[in-house]
Amino acid sequence: METKRLNKAISETGYCSRRGADKLIEEGKVKVNGKIPELGTKVTANDVISVNGTIVTKEVENIYLAFNKPVGITCTTERQIEGNIIDYINYPERIFPIGRLDKPSEGLIFMTNDGDIVNKILRSKNSHQKEYVVTVSRRLTDDFIRKMGNGIPILDTVTDKCKVTRINDTTFNIVLTQGLNRQIRRMCDYLGYQVQTLKRVRIMNISLKNIKVGEYRSFTSKELNEIQTSISDSSKTEDAS
Repeated sequence: METKRLNKAISETGYCSRRGADKLIEEGKVKVNGKIPELGTKVTANDVISVNGTIVTKEVENIYLAFNKPVGITCTTERQIEGNIIDYINYPERIFPIGRLDKPSEGLIFMTNDGDIVNKILRSKNSHQKEYVVTVSRRLTDDFIRKMGNGIPILDTVTDKCKVTRINDTTFNIVLTQGLNRQIRRMCDYLGYQVQTLKRVRIMNISLKNIKVGEYRSFTSKELNEIQTSISDSSKTEDAS
């Protein structure tokens, strides 16, 4: 039977990162089959792993959902935060979001129970596309479109070049391969524009088409196969971007 390091097994449940798991193990908060393990312990699918007395390994099929997040919902698994995405969806199995979409924004976000796919998709250097439709506070200019596409200095770096297309006088489409914190809002702010609405309409090969606000659907087999193929060469370092 396949074995894997205990910290990896814990991270794949979505409970925490591998480094977070190492810390829990060092603090004696993790048990394997009722016993406190050492760092570097390897486990199999038959082992029962618990953290602070709660079993985190439950054998369920992998879940992959495309969710159309409404404005006002927070992408966190912390249930004490009002308006958290977990309580809103109220899915019968434990799931968590892949990445984030800030509270004032809406649109597509993936939900899963597969920690391994989370780490691979979130690697910024893997250049997975995310597409947004953005409405701003005033009339767009050719200079704005050009500068947004060529890169904006924010967060001690310059954003990667990206495709920006004008939709109408105040709305544009942008395709990013980065995941900087509040990236589009910061880019617009730099150029003197305020974001009025921001909607993510596509991640990789999956779009919002036919998903109403506040609803979700499962990935199709074709969609999942395409994603698995596109991330097959993704690096497996400890930290997601």
